[in-house]
Amino acid sequence: MSIKEKLIKPKPVSFGEAFRFWLKLGFISFGGPAGQIAIMHQELVERRRWISEQRFLHALNYCMLLPGPEAQQLAIYLGWLMHRTLGGVVAGLLFILPSLFLLIFLSWVYLSFGQLPVVAGVLYGIKPAVTAIVLFAAHRIGSRALKNSLLWLLATLSFFAIFLLHTPFPFIVAIAAALGAIGGRIMPDKFTVGGGHGSAKQSYGPALIDDDTPTPEHARFCWRHLLKIIMAGLLLWGGVMGYLCGHYGWNGTLTQMGWFFTKAALLTFGGAYAVLPYVYQGAVEHYHWLSATQMIDGLALGETTPGPLIMIVTFVGFLGGWSQLPFGSEAALMAGVIAAVIVTYFTFLPSFLFILAGGPLLESTHGKLKFTAPLSAITAVVVGVIVNLAVFFAYPVFWPQGFDGNFDGIAALIGAAALLMLFRYKTGVIPVIAGCGAVGFLLTLVNLG
Repeated sequence: MSIKEKLIKPKPVSFGEAFRFWLKLGFISFGGPAGQIAIMHQELVERRRWISEQRFLHALNYCMLLPGPEAQQLAIYLGWLMHRTLGGVVAGLLFILPSLFLLIFLSWVYLSFGQLPVVAGVLYGIKPAVTAIVLFAAHRIGSRALKNSLLWLLATLSFFAIFLLHTPFPFIVAIAAALGAIGGRIMPDKFTVGGGHGSAKQSYGPALIDDDTPTPEHARFCWRHLLKIIMAGLLLWGGVMGYLCGHYGWNGTLTQMGWFFTKAALLTFGGAYAVLPYVYQGAVEHYHWLSATQMIDGLALGETTPGPLIMIVTFVGFLGGWSQLPFGSEAALMAGVIAAVIVTYFTFLPSFLFILAGGPLLESTHGKLKFTAPLSAITAVVVGVIVNLAVFFAYPVFWPQGFDGNFDGIAALIGAAALLMLFRYKTGVIPVIAGCGAVGFLLTLVNLG
């Protein structure tokens, strides 16, 4: 982009143009929440300049506070801010629909054809790449959000708190918010969003929704609008739950799936890995919808498909419907598909409601330090949590038999190559995933030969 182009404010974005972007994002959103947020930042803040960095981070901080997939919630928020409720709904749906269809198909392949060596080989190559992508995304977000030594300290402490002490993520967020509130009063310059090394406007040029752009009429807080969203949410949740309960009974498989994943959706503070133990305990140990081995295989599929990592629930729902056969033994595929859709519906419905109801409240806090300072501190600690996620990925990839087993040097080389492509050559996420998957495929062919 030339200097002259950077000085020109972007033209208004049509709904069609936004639709095409959200559809594209649904297919390329690999790398978990960190990678997805990095893609949105690069596309919407740096390249297209639809929104300024400060307002992007302000929205991101709010999504970090909520239960549910923060990257999808950020997409809903940005879509809503630009094109009202329809824009938010479309952005959120397109973020997960490609992954929903792909995981339903992969779940069927998994159950119908078993674990083929070639598929395992592709996954072997992709897993180190995913680790590299998460590290790269943590670097990108950290380099922009951690503007001073105090925020770096918060990020470091959060990493050690969750890595060594296994501190619950909600507790880390609560401490960060309290420190930010106090710090915003006594050291306001340390907790100003976007401060430090220049603003986003200086870096990328004027944005369509800039720091000083007035809040759109539809994004202003209104009690009537809030009540309408709450009523719509109760109808969307209660209507489907009532139908399932009426047709299959409260103890029916599909009804229990709807109830269980409603609870899971409200516990996903800190992303998918924070709620996986709860899902594992319920789906594997209590309901027996799938086995422990199948749960691990589903996690591998969730890591290597676009969309939020919590989309593993689609796999869980499909296998649960397939094994429990609520429609009889002749309709296993239909049961799997319907169960996968129901589970996905109840997992993601709260995210739409949280954004559409809470967005106007957040917009009213823009630029007010007493609200933004706690959010700045939360952003800092989230960087540390993302680095912990990268470590979580790396451990089973590079030490598949645990630290007592052998170190997988080939996987480490694939991960190092992925990091080199991302950092040195600025290669996109999709080529990195494809290249590493191809390496794993070739290694499998060599071993089979």
